[in-house]
Amino acid sequence: MSDSSPLPPVRLTSVAELARDALSAPLLARAARLARWAGPDTRVDAGGGLVEEQLPAAAEALGLTGDDAAAYASEAWRVAVDTGLVEIADEEAGTVAAGEELAQLTGGSPHDVLAVWQTALETVLADASVPDLDDLVDAMDEGGEVDLSRLDWDPEAEAEFLDGVLGNLYLLTANEDGPGQGPVPLPALAASMIVPGDMGEPTNDVLEQVSDAMMRLDDQFRLLEPIGLVEYQPVDEALMVDADDSGDGGTGTGDVDETDVSRYGMVRLTPLGLYGLRARLMEAGFQAPAVGELADKGADALLDGTATYGPTAARAETEQWLARREPLAAARELLSAARGSDSGAPLRRLRCQQALSLVGLPAQAALREVLDDPELGGLARVWLTEHGAADVPAPSQDLVFWLTIDTLAAQLAAEGNSEELQALVEGLAAQHDGFFAAAWRVRHPATADVLEAMGRLHPDKKVAKEARKAAFKARSLFNGG
Repeated sequence: MSDSSPLPPVRLTSVAELARDALSAPLLARAARLARWAGPDTRVDAGGGLVEEQLPAAAEALGLTGDDAAAYASEAWRVAVDTGLVEIADEEAGTVAAGEELAQLTGGSPHDVLAVWQTALETVLADASVPDLDDLVDAMDEGGEVDLSRLDWDPEAEAEFLDGVLGNLYLLTANEDGPGQGPVPLPALAASMIVPGDMGEPTNDVLEQVSDAMMRLDDQFRLLEPIGLVEYQPVDEALMVDADDSGDGGTGTGDVDETDVSRYGMVRLTPLGLYGLRARLMEAGFQAPAVGELADKGADALLDGTATYGPTAARAETEQWLARREPLAAARELLSAARGSDSGAPLRRLRCQQALSLVGLPAQAALREVLDDPELGGLARVWLTEHGAADVPAPSQDLVFWLTIDTLAAQLAAEGNSEELQALVEGLAAQHDGFFAAAWRVRHPATADVLEAMGRLHPDKKVAKEARKAAFKARSLFNGG
């Protein structure tokens, strides 16, 4: 992921709903309960953790039983300390007191609650990058200390790997072509980090790396689910038993149904997780827009801001923007913002046309006002005709060609060299005999670029050559050659 270009926009639930989700996240709820449970007799060790003899009482306060109860209580206490729900009152005596942040969970604003949760998330993410207990035990020296040199562990690399996985999960969730709010198979997520994009059939070595990554992620997502970041269906343990029995290092299948991808783990970001990852990405310098944040800005910000949005997100953003304005005034503001000869202007006009379709008939008066505008007249005629308006003046041939170039430039900016654009290019060249002979003369800043794109996209070599020659002429014309 590059932090220079914006990520796909996400749709966030309300801050109040997110705060409620944060308060109900099992791990934060346990941490808060322990913070209220702690008293003058509560003792901690030098690292701020509960002393061992107090773990059973902490587990009981949380209603936890079983072999893992003490470990869960210890984890919740660590989150309570890291988030400021509990403070170390006297390090030498090992005593604690309620922290200032505890009051924020009950008396603070939704944003205050989310700030506490975000801190808790960072604690859990740091824990998720640490080797599991078995690996740490194996790395202990004779004195009982962990010998890091025995671990195949690079803390920075582990943290970067997990950040990369979560970044890809965020992209898949936000992207209109991805699963949206649906679950993502764990193998696909692991492969997104391991398999090169230009690799056809993965090698056995790459497949083994993907399998190893899946097992790491399985452990990590089990840790991340209790803080409310993800909903996770773990890898079916029968798969691991089968892999061990097969003796092939994890690729055996035995009686396992290979077609049931859900058995290999399924993960989805929760609405709270989407909020949390967006906050982390923005803190790291990424542009991570959210639908609705342009609603109180001007039309110029709306048209420019939605330029990189997919059609669904652009429509949702525009609907929120229009909901705050009187229709005719909004139409006039949109048309004014759509003017321009800069490289972004064609796409602004396309977004303007799409926005005006949402305004409907109340926009008609504004569109009639710009019929003689050299940049908006073609757009106005198209809109009025599509909406059944009477007395729409016919466009001149020059205006038809200008609008064609403007539309192609907008589509090129919005979609790149897409199949839809290629079909449009082929249709234009087939329907208009002598198109290129006239098109190169069009006084539009994007004429040469559009004609060059048509030369790239058209499958017929003869037509493509015509387009390239026309592009050369257009560039010479605009350069005064």
